[in-house]
Amino acid sequence: MPRTITAGLDGSPESLTAADWAAREALLRDVPLRLVHALRWQPYMYAPLGGIPQPALRPDAQGRWADHMLREVEAKIAHRHPGLRITVDRVCEEPVPALLSAAEEAELLVLGSRGLGGVAGFLVGSVALAVVAGSRRPVVLVRDGLRPGYEQLPVAFDSASGTTPFRDVVLGLDLAAPNDTVIGFAFDAASRRAAGLRVVHGWSPALSYDGNDSALNAELRAEPTRGMPAQALDPWRNKFPGVEVTEQAVIGSAGSHLSEASRDASLIVVGRRERRMPVGAAVGPVTQAVLHHAGAPVAVVPHD
Repeated sequence: MPRTITAGLDGSPESLTAADWAAREALLRDVPLRLVHALRWQPYMYAPLGGIPQPALRPDAQGRWADHMLREVEAKIAHRHPGLRITVDRVCEEPVPALLSAAEEAELLVLGSRGLGGVAGFLVGSVALAVVAGSRRPVVLVRDGLRPGYEQLPVAFDSASGTTPFRDVVLGLDLAAPNDTVIGFAFDAASRRAAGLRVVHGWSPALSYDGNDSALNAELRAEPTRGMPAQALDPWRNKFPGVEVTEQAVIGSAGSHLSEASRDASLIVVGRRERRMPVGAAVGPVTQAVLHHAGAPVAVVPHD
């Protein structure tokens, strides 16, 4: 079965925004787009206020609504992106296992997240967070309200190619354990977009402060140069010579700095180490911070 870009759809505005982003990514990768809706019928749904259970749609009515929604989204995306191969699937299964299964057959799984506005970031729902934490394939979260042209620079235009250049791809690099799967994903994403790659990593000064400001300042100036793991990036620079790489060392955890960098990025790339947990799976603190506060789409790449 050919690889696809798969988007999870539930009819919400954020999932529609994610589906449109997934369509553009499918064109960049020259692969089909698959739209998936997963729902197992429940006899009751609960009102958001008051706590009074209300009857849900009957299974046949839910099925008709889902089919109509999928056809409508398919038609809109086909109109916006002529030539894109699109398939639709309605799966009668709980959303989390259905989406995890769909991710296994995809290059990327794309989900939506609800924007909260301002510095509050965006809300990662329980389904999306469970899928991010459990998927063995990369998952991209796209916030509601992201405009289609957001990924491109606002003014620059390349008249020779007829395209507008993409904003940088930003990679959050784990200095303790730089991983080739995550680094390679970021370089590939930047290459497909003909964009620059900005590499951000956090560090903590090793110097014990003794009141000597000049010594501390010298340490702060020297550490970013010493700490940058060129040995991790150089093989990928050689593989993707057209990708211009800039490096940014920041003090402390990279989470807040990555969120700040997302304001003028086309994509944020972070890793998620696959761990066995006593109950379920989890994402790390940096990834958690980025998921909740980044303004750009966030790709979470699992690795050993």
